[in-house]
Amino acid sequence: MFAKLEAINARPEPFAYYTASDLWTDAHTAEKMLAFHLNGEIDVSSRNTAFIDRSVDWIISRFKLNAGARMADFGCGPGLYATRLARRGIHVTGIDFSARSIQYARGVADREGLPITYVHQNYLEFDTDDRFDLIIMIMCDYCALSPEQRLKMRRTFHRLLEKGGAFILDVYSLQAFDAREETTIYEANLLDSFWSADPYYGFLNTFKYEQDNVILDQYTIVESTRTRTVYNWLQYFSPEALAHEFAESGFKVKGFYGDVAGSAFDPAGHEFAVVVCKP
Repeated sequence: MFAKLEAINARPEPFAYYTASDLWTDAHTAEKMLAFHLNGEIDVSSRNTAFIDRSVDWIISRFKLNAGARMADFGCGPGLYATRLARRGIHVTGIDFSARSIQYARGVADREGLPITYVHQNYLEFDTDDRFDLIIMIMCDYCALSPEQRLKMRRTFHRLLEKGGAFILDVYSLQAFDAREETTIYEANLLDSFWSADPYYGFLNTFKYEQDNVILDQYTIVESTRTRTVYNWLQYFSPEALAHEFAESGFKVKGFYGDVAGSAFDPAGHEFAVVVCKP
């Protein structure tokens, strides 16, 4: 038992493991995540409804999107952004890992006859012959990727964007990193049975990597028939570090904002958004 507890509480190297499939493709957790997406009063899997409405209005205005414009939504979930944008005549491609979310999104698009193409795929593996005027990646998805995965993502964006095309994404700031603390939690049915419909014991180890500006929330789920570990990595950024990554990949930063609804950039904020263009 002691050896098992030692293993549960061991600190891995940053981004040593990638377990996105355990969160987005497990039937039970995918159902829970979809419910969070569709609850318009909270900011868990998606932003709340009022924020998304403001964000869509700002995106259309900021990028001067007219009917017929082509855009891609990486990590589209159940289509909360894609649906609203397509209602304005924009041709949207949405990519997401969750089959349940894509099924829901397709149902909405089919009922409304919206110009949306949904792709059920890990967006790290996505490719297409289509080219886009705008790409969005919202809800700080970029932060969950390792340096190698972020490089792959930037190369994909560069390949898929038209010349002069742009993308917008949001990230967690260094101020948010400073506010995080290392902690260990042990609890029966951790997070109100989020991880399984069957009884389980859950460990949450939060590790803080000061030199890398990385946080790991490591969930170890012990059930009667199996034990599994889910690694939720988050990279935190300064505007300068983020701009450097994009410059290395041939992009030009056009501006920083407080969020993806166009609020003014706040140096003390826990999140910020960046608009980047392909020259």
